[in-house]
Amino acid sequence: MLARLSEELSGNGGVSAFPGRLSRRADRGVHAGRTAVYLLVVLTAGAYLPSPLYPQYQVAFGFSDLMLTLIYAMFALVSAPALLLFGPAADALGPRTVLRVGVAVAAFASTCFVLADGVGWLLVGRAAQGLALGAVTGAATMVITDHTPSANRGRASVVASMAFVAGTAVGPIAAGVVAQYAPQPQVLPYLVHLGLLAIGWHRVSALPAPPQRARRWRPTRPRIPTGMRLRFTTAAATGFLAWAVAGLFLAVIPAVLNRTAGINNLAVIGGVVGAVLVCSMAAQPFVARCGAGPAQLVGLSALLLSLLALAVTGGGSLSITMVAAAAAGVGHGLAYSGAAAAVEAIAPEDRRGAITSALYLAFYVGSGGPSVVVGLMTLWHPLDTAVSWLALVATVLTPLVGLAVVFTGRSFVPRWSLPTTTSRPHPGPEQKGAVDRNDRSTPTVSSVSSASSVSSASTVSSASTVSSVSTVSSSNTVWQRRHLCHRHPGVARPGFALDDSSDDAGIGTAAAEAAVSAHQPHRPDPQKRF
Repeated sequence: MLARLSEELSGNGGVSAFPGRLSRRADRGVHAGRTAVYLLVVLTAGAYLPSPLYPQYQVAFGFSDLMLTLIYAMFALVSAPALLLFGPAADALGPRTVLRVGVAVAAFASTCFVLADGVGWLLVGRAAQGLALGAVTGAATMVITDHTPSANRGRASVVASMAFVAGTAVGPIAAGVVAQYAPQPQVLPYLVHLGLLAIGWHRVSALPAPPQRARRWRPTRPRIPTGMRLRFTTAAATGFLAWAVAGLFLAVIPAVLNRTAGINNLAVIGGVVGAVLVCSMAAQPFVARCGAGPAQLVGLSALLLSLLALAVTGGGSLSITMVAAAAAGVGHGLAYSGAAAAVEAIAPEDRRGAITSALYLAFYVGSGGPSVVVGLMTLWHPLDTAVSWLALVATVLTPLVGLAVVFTGRSFVPRWSLPTTTSRPHPGPEQKGAVDRNDRSTPTVSSVSSASSVSSASTVSSASTVSSVSTVSSSNTVWQRRHLCHRHPGVARPGFALDDSSDDAGIGTAAAEAAVSAHQPHRPDPQKRF
């Protein structure tokens, strides 16, 4: 990995005239990537520390089930605008500044939980956690991707997804164990988190200064390029459903187990919640092997099994809930990470941070929105019954999302990946055999010349020669149009810069025609040659 990173940074196939300087630059890149992964894990763990503690908070402060789901969902409600705010900021101001802001706000959130003596502190703390993680998610993912070789771009998205889920798993497991077996269960987990944040602040300070950016930071609504909107929407729906199931386990299943199943051991409750994310993290490496589309389909199938179990029991049986948690974890890891990899593979270079933030916006809303619906349903039904009804609705929606994944799974290349005028096309079918293999940039017209000579000897008019040349040229044009619609190792990318002021965010038909014309091989005029 480090060797490939060095080659990518050297810019000349890994052969550098300054090996010492290259080594230092590669070391800085590795440090930046590890720092981003560390911050994703730590901040995500802090955001989910309260999950196994909600039954204790509910007893101590006496709030309702609706307030319980609102406290949990406050995180998602604030994360959504935070992603829209800080996603473009990572592209414009550089990730280091955004990461610093996220660490500072996360420290404030943990302080609120340390001082909490009522519902107000919990709401403020959850809002601060959402703001912090919303700031860090896009910036940290951007750092991980930027310091990964372009050939392993899909692997970078998997690493970022695994870091995010690893923190989500560590948070409730650690908090449950501490709350059950250590003193000060509602204070000590957050003090440990503050110490980890201090280490993260030091690591962020060691990152290189952000480069000069060409455009200013202005928070805007997310603009998805036209060529990828359908696939983005499908991936967002898949991730939304995956996080909706995980959100049920993180928000309401602890309370259901405590009341219905009579589970009072917070370590067990934290283990059930953490099992979802542990299985998710274990399943995510398979995304790089099987591909984003198949991973989403398998993940949705596993989510369907988990939802059926919840629809039958409502989370009131510990054994069935454990099986449902394992299935939900596998489905969550494959579906969520597959959706992120699908979007990352087609996102344009200069909008990666904003598009990644828009995708995680759907994930956060999925994590909190359905839980609030369960809280509203508790006004008329018991908590386990509300969980059963919501799981039944999600069971109906899951196959529909799977059909959308199949429909949008056809391979395509967005228009911004068209080659630049510096790249050279490969010879067309008519040119094969006439072009020297060592110099594909100089197509010959020997076959045309031969045909022209025969025509001249047979007293055929020069118009026939021109017609034959035009036929070959037209055929090559058709082949090159087809060639530009597919990825090819011989074609450089990306092609054209995106225009922020354009809703299409790509290149138009005229630019595409210009690209095709620019890549036409030069052919001599047959009239001048003969």
